[in-house]
Amino acid sequence: MMKFSRALFSNWFYHAVLLIILVLEPATLPAQQSEDIESRLATLPQPWKERVHRIALKEYNATLDYWQQQHPKILKVERIGVSSSGMKIHLLKITNPDVSEADKQVALISSLHGGPERSGTNTVLHLAEWLLGDSDQAKQTRRHQIVLLVPIINPEAFFITDRFLNVNKIDPYTGGGIANWDLKTMSYRKLKEAPEVKAILQVIDRYQPEIHADMHGTGLQEFSKEQMGDRTQYQGNTMFEVSGSAYSNYALRPWDWRVTEAVIAAGVEAGYGSDRFEADAQRGYWGPGMNPMARKLWVGRPNFYTAQYGYMKYHTMISAFEVGWEESGLARIKGLLNIGNQRWQNEPYSGYPVNRVASYIGHYVLASGVNAEKRRASRVELWNKQHRFSQAVLYPQTDGRDTYIVATNQAAGELLNSSKEVFLDNIQQVPGMNSKAVKAFFDFGPEIKLAVSPGNKQSEDEPTSLKGAIAFRLRIPYRNPKIVDLRVNGHLLKKSLQDGYHSWYANGYTQIHITIDAKKAATNSLYVITCAYQPDIKRKNGWTPPAEVLKRLEP
Repeated sequence: MMKFSRALFSNWFYHAVLLIILVLEPATLPAQQSEDIESRLATLPQPWKERVHRIALKEYNATLDYWQQQHPKILKVERIGVSSSGMKIHLLKITNPDVSEADKQVALISSLHGGPERSGTNTVLHLAEWLLGDSDQAKQTRRHQIVLLVPIINPEAFFITDRFLNVNKIDPYTGGGIANWDLKTMSYRKLKEAPEVKAILQVIDRYQPEIHADMHGTGLQEFSKEQMGDRTQYQGNTMFEVSGSAYSNYALRPWDWRVTEAVIAAGVEAGYGSDRFEADAQRGYWGPGMNPMARKLWVGRPNFYTAQYGYMKYHTMISAFEVGWEESGLARIKGLLNIGNQRWQNEPYSGYPVNRVASYIGHYVLASGVNAEKRRASRVELWNKQHRFSQAVLYPQTDGRDTYIVATNQAAGELLNSSKEVFLDNIQQVPGMNSKAVKAFFDFGPEIKLAVSPGNKQSEDEPTSLKGAIAFRLRIPYRNPKIVDLRVNGHLLKKSLQDGYHSWYANGYTQIHITIDAKKAATNSLYVITCAYQPDIKRKNGWTPPAEVLKRLEP
């Protein structure tokens, strides 16, 4: 006869009783659950019972007038256009006039979807209040930057329709689609039908900003006209917040993910998290030819929207924000603006990291100038000429040696050749070139060729020389290397911030920054940079099998 322990019997008895209850009273448990969920839900706050204030046109205009009266020194309100139906479009320029504008970065903040997506526009208005205030960061931002705000680019959408399109059915955020853009000339084809787009493009052309951040958010576009009621909707209407990019267009983002992370960190410090797109979704990027695998890739697709105009023309850093909570939007945009007030991680000047205009295997061409205004002009010039730059390095790259060769026009680019011997022969007759010193550097090392990235052909009407200064960046992979010999075109460089070189350690490299002033840049089109350095530590490559293995292999 089987024996039961007391514990086993108790467990069996408990389940038997439970089974009887479930069989005899099948309706009691769901009823209890229903009562339980209702009582629990009753304990929750119900923010949707409170309405959100809807800004009226007269309130908006009166606020701009009030701010202008209260802060005439630091705020200028300007009409930059008239919408499709004749409503004014305004620009707010906020800065400290006691500091020269030549020393300032330019930041443009807009809300191109700010018709129905009201929390984006509201965040820009909160930002205006903060910038006009007396906090230390606001004062610092006014000293270091010109901040341009376009809170409402599409007045009909914001004040009347709560839909994205203007009266001609064009969305200022996209410009109405890729067909409305001529990407070869970087121009917009529908200026008459979209004066809202025209207004923002004119601001970008006029100021050539370092950054352009576009604020999006919770919108009324999901509600039908019948569902909108008084269009104040409700408190607590939010969305999942994102920083840096757009879900639909992953090309609309800062090129430096560290900038995005700094913005996210500012939001987190204020108590708000941000979704990180493909990183949080753990998805790879889609690309042409990958449609059969599209469901396994990130949902975003590369596209062209209005905010990218500044990048294409002026190397402006672009960024998009989704704002579920306006306090969060304000914290994050303040985090972005704070970058412009200080020196970025591996850059020699304070301001946004926007000055690198061409690159090749870890070497860079950069804008240069004695102040922010000069660097902005240099950035724009070099950015729009970089397509014709040819670049090269000695290859394979070798420890203790670095090279960077840049030709800034087609004629100079034709001197580059993968053969070291042919290249050395080509530069013998270049004016101002110490070809003997270049040859000595080339011959001393073991490299077998030049790795060359040729530039595009020049059109006949393109100028062959540069107007402004130019700079170059080498990165030495040691903390304290000794620079033994650093030359441009065979001539030794002196230490100088404006015409020579300076160095510092950042991000695991000794950064070597070489500046060529405007006078020299106007008469040179080929730059052969050679750097010989003594590493501060000894590194070796190669792996040897264990001694026991080698012994076994002995004959």
